[in-house]
Amino acid sequence: MNQPAPAALPPPRRVRLKPWLVAQVNSCQYPGLQWVNGERKFFYIPWRHATRHGPSQDGDNTIFKAWAKETGKYTEGVDEADPAKWKANLRCALNKSRDFRLIYDGPRDMPPQPYKIYEVCSNGAAPAGILPGPVEQLLPDLLISPHMLPLTDLEIKFQYRGRPPRALTISNPHGCRLFYSQLEATQEQVELFGPVSLEQVRFPSPEDIPSDKQRFYTNQLLDVLDRGLILQLQGQDLYAIRLCQCKVFWSGPCASAHGSHPNPIQREVRTKLFSLEHFLNELILFQKGQTNTPPPFEIFFCFGEEWPDCKPREKKLITVQVVPVAARLLLEMFSGELSWSADSIRLQISNPDLKDRMVEQFKELHHIWQSQQQLQPMAQPPPVPGLSAGQGPWPMHPVGMQ
Repeated sequence: MNQPAPAALPPPRRVRLKPWLVAQVNSCQYPGLQWVNGERKFFYIPWRHATRHGPSQDGDNTIFKAWAKETGKYTEGVDEADPAKWKANLRCALNKSRDFRLIYDGPRDMPPQPYKIYEVCSNGAAPAGILPGPVEQLLPDLLISPHMLPLTDLEIKFQYRGRPPRALTISNPHGCRLFYSQLEATQEQVELFGPVSLEQVRFPSPEDIPSDKQRFYTNQLLDVLDRGLILQLQGQDLYAIRLCQCKVFWSGPCASAHGSHPNPIQREVRTKLFSLEHFLNELILFQKGQTNTPPPFEIFFCFGEEWPDCKPREKKLITVQVVPVAARLLLEMFSGELSWSADSIRLQISNPDLKDRMVEQFKELHHIWQSQQQLQPMAQPPPVPGLSAGQGPWPMHPVGMQ
């Protein structure tokens, strides 16, 4: 008896991306998918990378899955869940659409909540390859979005001469205390060690320094770092208060007037290290082309030796670099290595023709094929006549695809 033929799957539906996606942003039903500002022109879209960020807590409620269901490429309870394929489908749709323009492609590092920023273009008028840098339009809204722009995060990198650096990020709204001691800060000893509300960050052990002489001098300095150096956040500014007996020298955005002369931090005197307001003003001037260099934001401390001087920082015994994370992210967004300014980058790309669209379809199919191969490893196929060793059955070899 012949078995009945299985029912044919419905063909994928054609859905207009712009009205659908704008409606989803307005709905506020997908975590992290939201407008940057009240004008509803720019929006955030969460963009986690499975191999770098692990599974998402909201993995079953994403805009990628919703798009797959809306276009008929995924049916709940019938098709196997494939988040990588869902993301690839929406990415391809956004890339091909002239109704959206990528403004920010996400930070270089691995933040807890990675994201992209897209612009909704009016009348599909996105010029190919020209990406603007709307600093003044986006900044106010970014500054009141702490989940997108971590204003209190500090990247701290410890360095002993000739040894690999040790880095960490602190997220305490009050700041931190850098110290080296077995004594712990207590509420009764605020005058000695500072407020207990500060993040307590201990210097790394110097025991892996191979040179006996270098280790001896390094320990000499660490032994007088019991009280430590306080990095205090107040508003949108960063200050230093030196409590320790060890002298501390520094360079950074607020120390430019000292030039190449040693710049000490006076003991128990609050010293301004960084001003976000000043940084933003300089960033806007740079993005407009009114200054030649981007505003500095890195702060460099040298413990127990004069700095700046003629000796390179790599030769110093103990150094610490501090980076306000918000400043680095803003510079990546609007200038520097990831400059999206229309004045600095003008990509010349033709409008896609029929053959270009066909190539895009091949690329999308190839990406889906790769995803299936990774998720469902198969036995090695027998050799195919005419193919050399190591050459696969897929004839295209794209580079840098995600």
